[in-house]
Amino acid sequence: MNITLQSAKMIGAGLATIGLTGVGAGVGIVFGSLVMAYARNPSLKQQLFSYTILGFALTEAVALFALMMAFLIMFT
Repeated sequence: MNITLQSAKMIGAGLATIGLTGVGAGVGIVFGSLVMAYARNPSLKQQLFSYTILGFALTEAVALFALMMAFLIMFT
């Protein structure tokens, strides 16, 4: 394989993982919001936790897509 093509693939894979920074911030926001909402109304604990898990799963899906793109770029 050409060395320039290989280096371009590595740069592209690195750029594809930039989305992971947003995911880290998103997870922090989701759980920070859970703490604030629970502090305001503890009686809604179960419903708040259900919404938090849903938000966490959707946020982590973005991370999986970013990693999948990075691996597709590197290994194809």
